[in-house]
Amino acid sequence: MTGPQRPVRQRVVLSQRRGARRVRTRAEVAEQTEFGEALIGGLIRAQLGLALRLGLVAIAVLGALPVLLRTEAIGSLEVLGIRLPWLLLGGAVYPLLFLIGRIYVRLAERNEQDFLELAED
Repeated sequence: MTGPQRPVRQRVVLSQRRGARRVRTRAEVAEQTEFGEALIGGLIRAQLGLALRLGLVAIAVLGALPVLLRTEAIGSLEVLGIRLPWLLLGGAVYPLLFLIGRIYVRLAERNEQDFLELAED
């Protein structure tokens, strides 16, 4: 009589399974390997570049506003009995900053989504 049959050992290679690259990439990011650090560094650079670009847009627009309002033609205009500089400072600056913030959030989320897609490929 022979003993119980042992199942034949089968070698499973990570690259032969579906989704193996995704698991390996996530593991490399979690373990902070050189490849994982490169992926995270790319995301950080993309987010920093986006923040700097939109920050420069905000500074340029807000910095040009005093120069624009200093001109005699625009500085002395009145709309509905209120001088135009007050309307621009009180009414246009905050929606502009809100719009820049919304654009930043949307583009930052797109960067993060691109990072996740890259990590899953």
